[in-house]
Amino acid sequence: MVNSASEAQKKQSKIIAVILSLILPGLGQVYQRRRSRGTTIMLLAASAFLAVFWYRQPLWYIPIALFWIWNILDVLLEKPVTMIIPILLWLLVAYGIGIRVTEFKISALFKNQERASAVIQPMLKPRFLEKKYEKIEGWVFYQVPCSDNPPLPERMNASGIKVSISPACANINEFISVFAEGLWPNEPVTLYWYDTISATSGKWESVADNDGKVTFFFSIPPQALLNSTDPSQPTLHQPTVVQKREQQGYQFTITMKYLFQGIYETIALAFLATVLGAILAIPISFLAARNLMGSNPITLGIYFIVRTILNIFRSIESLIIAIIFVVIVGLGPFPGLLAITIHTIAALGKLYSEVIEGIDTGPIEAIKATGADWTQVVRFAVIPQIVPTFTALTIYRWDINVRSSTIIGFVGGGGIGFFLYQWILLGDYRSLSSAFIAIAVVVILLDFFSARLRERIR
Repeated sequence: MVNSASEAQKKQSKIIAVILSLILPGLGQVYQRRRSRGTTIMLLAASAFLAVFWYRQPLWYIPIALFWIWNILDVLLEKPVTMIIPILLWLLVAYGIGIRVTEFKISALFKNQERASAVIQPMLKPRFLEKKYEKIEGWVFYQVPCSDNPPLPERMNASGIKVSISPACANINEFISVFAEGLWPNEPVTLYWYDTISATSGKWESVADNDGKVTFFFSIPPQALLNSTDPSQPTLHQPTVVQKREQQGYQFTITMKYLFQGIYETIALAFLATVLGAILAIPISFLAARNLMGSNPITLGIYFIVRTILNIFRSIESLIIAIIFVVIVGLGPFPGLLAITIHTIAALGKLYSEVIEGIDTGPIEAIKATGADWTQVVRFAVIPQIVPTFTALTIYRWDINVRSSTIIGFVGGGGIGFFLYQWILLGDYRSLSSAFIAIAVVVILLDFFSARLRERIR
């Protein structure tokens, strides 16, 4: 009689679990006191359903329905069903929706062969060397946008070229004419538009006539104010007329000059950011180590506050921080330095603190037993154990910072990334390819030497 009552109660319990699982996947398992399993099933089902509902992909409700059926079987059977099936169904939904959201199309790589060829072919001819040439140039300073009382364009006579421009000033997308004389007759002429920081934001080509004269007629490109800290304020730009004639032999291109400048800025930026970040991260890491700060409620509170701040700044990409500093201090390497330094402090502070938490506690207890205070414990029991690992982590962080520095320039933070951005805007894929090769060589060399240093330290 007791067995019959027990069987009936067990059957009733299963019915309730099935009903709850029909209402919400995982709820039946929670009712059966398999709480961790039930919670996992709930999270998997909820995230899959929300993704399908949000992105309106009805076809992917089928895996969710199969998930639901599996969930009911799991509460009915005596032995728990393997979790591999629901995980695979969840992954199927996640990847299926992900492919649709990211518009993953392999065919797009081969669809527009002309565009691909226009990008890839120039990149196969990096711009490192060029034939020697004789060069003449002339320029004029020009105000964009117009102020209330614009100054007359100041004509510069360089290399015998005289350049004039009309009207006296103009705004973005307004048409102007640039006249130059004193050129080599019947030779190609190029007009470059240099903006406020001498970056090229426009390029036009023509041929001088029999008298060595040429006129360019064009609208001022929107990129002319791209690097201006305040596009509404009038600034002086430098339209420059250039002629070149080939000579015997070869020479480094102007791209090489920019590459050396950009690479040097990138390495210097990464080095300074790493040194500053490491110096500032060391004292912070002691405050973020639980084994040093957990002795009383006050120091434990400091530990939680410092750890929280480190996690916040570590979670924000240095590129985002650089955008903020560009707005505050303007364009150039300095905002990039500040951004990478802050991210380095947060990252190294976290890594250093974990090293401190993993040290041998024997020396700490021995020093404490002598009546030493907190600073003495750190000096004699902690520092001797952490110096080699700290050094290795700092070198590794320098590797990371060099890579980060290459893209900081995309938001105006200086370094090689700044020139990369300019060449992409101008469609100069040969120079872009040269930069890729230079970056790869520098990163490989730095990686090799830093790896050797880390080996010696160990």
